[in-house]
Amino acid sequence: MSKFELPKLQYGYDALEPYIDKMTMEIHYTKHHNAYVTNLNNAITGTELEKLSLEELLATASKVPAAVRNNGGGHYNHSLFWTIMKQGGGGKPSGKLADAINATFTSFDEFKAKFTTAAATRFGSGWAWLLVQNGKLMVSSTPNQDNPIMDVAEIKGTPILGLDVWEHAYYLKYQNRRPEYIENWWKVINWEEVASRFSSIK
Repeated sequence: MSKFELPKLQYGYDALEPYIDKMTMEIHYTKHHNAYVTNLNNAITGTELEKLSLEELLATASKVPAAVRNNGGGHYNHSLFWTIMKQGGGGKPSGKLADAINATFTSFDEFKAKFTTAAATRFGSGWAWLLVQNGKLMVSSTPNQDNPIMDVAEIKGTPILGLDVWEHAYYLKYQNRRPEYIENWWKVINWEEVASRFSSIK
């Protein structure tokens, strides 16, 4: 049995329509994410790395083979990505997460603008993140399948919200209109999940 497995999607491929289309979701999940899992397992099979958790592998990203860094990151990032979206999502967070966003960025709108900029200006493929570093919220972006838990990240921490801005995440519906994809993604965010991730770190 393979060590890492594709996590079960908690909603149908069409659940995020019209903002994220059914075909993109199906290809993204069954082809792209599944390939990261398969390639990660192949890269660690028969090595000492088999003993490590996904988080442990990524924390030493600078020391593991590129196939482990890239596919391990892809598996981790997408596993988070699916959970922080839901049908009927969007709006704004509440409670302690909302308080922390307001305290850090002055308002939700200021946070949204900063995150949107991070996603829109990431050159090529990559991700935008809301992360927690030493109890403080920060926005960052990473190239390719890197993420903030890697030792190679410019800004390190625990991600609680991530946006995939690889073209495969949006090209079927939006073509080269990444800003439109980003704007519509705010309408499917599962803020309860993000808040749960935030509270589990504190």
